[in-house]
Amino acid sequence: MEAGEILLRRGLLDERQLEMARRSNGDTSVMDTVVDLGFVSEEDALRALGEEVGLDYIDLAEADVDLSLLKSFPQKLIHRHSLFPIRLEHGLLVVATADPFDLYPLDEVSAHTGLAVSPVLASRQEITKLIKRHLGVGSETVDGLMEQADDNGLEILSEIETDGSELSEMAQEASVIRLVNEILLEAIESRASDVHIESQSSGFVIRYRIDGMLQRQPTPPEINRFQAAIVSRLKIMARLNIAEKRLPQDGRIKLKVAGREVDIRVSVIPMIHGESLVMRILDKGSMVFDLQKLGMEPDTYAVYHELINLPHGIVLVTGPTGSGKTTTLYSSLLEIRSDANKIITTEDPVEYQLDGINQIQVHPKIGLTFAQSLRSILRHDPDVVLVGEIRDLETAENAVQASLTGHLVFSTLHTNDAAGAFTRLVDMGVEPFLVASTVEAIMAQRLVRRLCPHCKESYRPTDDEFPPDFPREKLPADAMLCRPRGCRQCRGTGYAGRMGIYELLVTTESIRELAHERASTWDIKQAAVKSGMRTLRDDGWLKAIAGKTSLDEVLRITKGDRLVKMAATSE
Repeated sequence: MEAGEILLRRGLLDERQLEMARRSNGDTSVMDTVVDLGFVSEEDALRALGEEVGLDYIDLAEADVDLSLLKSFPQKLIHRHSLFPIRLEHGLLVVATADPFDLYPLDEVSAHTGLAVSPVLASRQEITKLIKRHLGVGSETVDGLMEQADDNGLEILSEIETDGSELSEMAQEASVIRLVNEILLEAIESRASDVHIESQSSGFVIRYRIDGMLQRQPTPPEINRFQAAIVSRLKIMARLNIAEKRLPQDGRIKLKVAGREVDIRVSVIPMIHGESLVMRILDKGSMVFDLQKLGMEPDTYAVYHELINLPHGIVLVTGPTGSGKTTTLYSSLLEIRSDANKIITTEDPVEYQLDGINQIQVHPKIGLTFAQSLRSILRHDPDVVLVGEIRDLETAENAVQASLTGHLVFSTLHTNDAAGAFTRLVDMGVEPFLVASTVEAIMAQRLVRRLCPHCKESYRPTDDEFPPDFPREKLPADAMLCRPRGCRQCRGTGYAGRMGIYELLVTTESIRELAHERASTWDIKQAAVKSGMRTLRDDGWLKAIAGKTSLDEVLRITKGDRLVKMAATSE
């Protein structure tokens, strides 16, 4: 009896669903089709089929797996048939499979190992996770199984050009294409923001930056033989010169994955052990620019919402690279976008294309700099202007001039805190009175990791575990904090996703006077705290008290400001 009939008889499917699955299953089995269509969960289907054919179902996430069995287990069967050895029990080799009706591969395992095989059923997704975790990304390519060269749902939107060289031809082999596609797909599915492919003395290393932290990916040692081909394939995809191995190069790859566009910025730099690549992944389909969902406290959002609706002035967002400045600015523009105003941006690069907003890509090599494009923008009758970054005096002066002529100007600066923006602009050469009169507010921000909602655990820190500057008065006596534990949903890290912490400095009259007098960053921050500014550290503590992040994460990301507060309160 086929799987569909069994599921129908056991009440997991009805006649209509089974008929629909049979019509649309194509090359896949009926069971895979009904799972893909959402008619039944894979676990329920496998349990029912297992009871029918006399096989047990196991949860691989909870099972103890004897990894030493991999040494003698035929890897080609692991990849081709989704098999995985679990344990040796009373002379029987227990093997997980996702297909209760395809037992021929188990006979091959028995012939290869010389052991009797006892099959158990497990989720195909969990078996795949085990394979990637313990055999590494791309291990099936190294094992020579990639001649089937399907593209895993990854489509390159730009044309591939090759120069006919031997290296170029090697990079176009089906196995290399499949391997590179798998590396990119795994990164996108893992929500990685960057992929680091590094050439080291010990060999090839692949690391993904997930939620701001680099995580090394397991790879089989044989992948080192594919190093030149992998680098060449990525350079071809990014339309770079594969023959140039002495100079840094920058390129771009446009992909479509599962129906959504993904933009990848590629940077190649020659190192002493070979070329290293870093790829910044911009997953356009997964980005949501909503100011109210970034992590701002309600009172911070209320003030910031008023600021971005001002008729003129400068609003700055500051922080290091990768702190979410672009997301905050894009969300701000979308919040104030309407048919009644014209918004123009000048960026390097334009990371995401926004409907209803006019965006300019700067090209310094041909003279189209931030300063030059900003001068042109002001002749284009804008209401709101976004300058990607204020890097030099000319850009800063043009931004000031734009605000003085009745425009609202958004931009970014690289400073450690909000107060540092004033001294940074003055150091660039902008007159202090202009800085004082045009800058309406500065928002400093960082990104902290969110605790995984599936596994975070509550606890009450001991007195020694509380950081010295933690505001214990804001934590009720019976309240609990949360810390990471780790589960399969968060890949054992204890965190899933990130959120912003914010320090909003509104330019009051007292701060304008200090800026006009070239006061130090310390004095300006002290005055801002005195007038009620919540620092990055304070905002982080609020997130920890609310159970959204951990104390360790706030300590990792922020710098203590106890001395500033003591100085502010002592006056």
